[in-house]
Amino acid sequence: MSSQYPILVAIVPLMAAPICALLRGKTAPWAFTTITSACTFYISIQLLFSVASSGPISYELGGWAPPWGIEYVVDLLSGFMLVLISGISTGVLLYARESITKEVAPQQLGLFFTAYLLALTGMLGISITGDAFNVFVFLEIMSLSSYALIAMGERTDRRALTAAFQYLIIGTVGATFYLIGVGLIYLMTGTLNIADIAARLPEIEGTRPILAAAGFIVIGIGIKLALFPFHVWLPNSYTYAPNIVTAFFAGTATKVGVYLLIRFIFTVFGENYSFGELGLTDILLPLGVLAFLTMSSVAIYQTNIKRLLAYSSVAQMGYIILGISLASESGLTAAILHIFNHAIVKTGLFLSLGCMFFVVGSTYLKDLEGIGKRMPITTFGFVLGGFGLIGVPLTPGFISKWYLVVAALEKGSIIGYSLVALLMISSLLAVLYIWRVVEVAYFRDPPDSVVKREAPMSLLVPTWIFILGSFYFGIETSFNVGIAKVAAAFLMGGA
Repeated sequence: MSSQYPILVAIVPLMAAPICALLRGKTAPWAFTTITSACTFYISIQLLFSVASSGPISYELGGWAPPWGIEYVVDLLSGFMLVLISGISTGVLLYARESITKEVAPQQLGLFFTAYLLALTGMLGISITGDAFNVFVFLEIMSLSSYALIAMGERTDRRALTAAFQYLIIGTVGATFYLIGVGLIYLMTGTLNIADIAARLPEIEGTRPILAAAGFIVIGIGIKLALFPFHVWLPNSYTYAPNIVTAFFAGTATKVGVYLLIRFIFTVFGENYSFGELGLTDILLPLGVLAFLTMSSVAIYQTNIKRLLAYSSVAQMGYIILGISLASESGLTAAILHIFNHAIVKTGLFLSLGCMFFVVGSTYLKDLEGIGKRMPITTFGFVLGGFGLIGVPLTPGFISKWYLVVAALEKGSIIGYSLVALLMISSLLAVLYIWRVVEVAYFRDPPDSVVKREAPMSLLVPTWIFILGSFYFGIETSFNVGIAKVAAAFLMGGA
């Protein structure tokens, strides 16, 4: 059975989705989805252990050898992503049982969790497939189900429908750009297998169709990962989606986009071509810097905490893009590391906020005055998660920024030192937008009629798993830093 794990990790949630649509009631769809997600988490862990001990795994679908058939490939980076996606999914689902019934109509729960499983399938498939067109197929599975999940937030806010439609339009543009790029590559190489494309590109990499293909693919993926200035779909989507959808997507969806960008830059096009002839450093570096400076500044002025954290997510994507653009092993290590660290921290923050919404019914600052006194355990968890965004020592955010600073200093020029200064400024901006929440929570009195009440334990326990887990990975870094270093060395052409 273990030899079939590469296909099972994607096929299990895909086959479970239509079964889930047939289930009725409040408990059955949730329980079935949680068990399915836990199975993919177990399979992902086994795959990562196998890759770590024995090297990359290649799985041929239908017995057709690549490049003629579709190949699934698990290396250290893709195994890392599988564990991250399935782990966050399982943790969020443990939280979902009571939370989702307040935001989605009971008769829609079966369809909601069906869309959830399809989104999970798409993310896992993107991470494991070794076929460029198969990436597009999984990208569409993830996107179409995402639109539906966001739209289901209309029970609590009708603007969820507008947000879903906006995401649909912009997401379709991104997918079209990606597909055009893949089509041009196929025109020039005659193959869709990612490894085969990488082997054939050096002979034709200077041709105009390949240059155009690289541009289409980078822009298309940039739209999907909410790269500044293509991020306009993300704030509304995160703000008006159901809380567990926001938490799930914040920890996974944009990270899958970043993974795809890394895969094409370093595996398909190669480091020398990407940062040499294409000059991606000159494009990605300023966009990354603008992202974490401008979006952190915008976050300060938000009145809805979900929107505040959404803009913060765009800013955090800027750190990852900066690491990629530095075109060094240290920079790539920082980027891969921050994919994991930010996912854990931001999921915990959105789950904490979901606890507040469950009790108060709002995520607006004006409605959460004195929440630190009304819900002390939940609010303390949010503050601890905020430390991770700021980059306080002992948090994973500090580890990521430390490696980014090291990578910037390796440049040794005025650019490197300027980047370090800008990273410090962005951390101060993070202090300001987290302080806005702290000030409202602890330095304002709650309404006299409000009774002190915490969220149910079924919500608090998963939330604190992510909050405490983020501190664990900020102190014991052998797993996240270790894998990030080895994966970066491999992608940069090392052993």
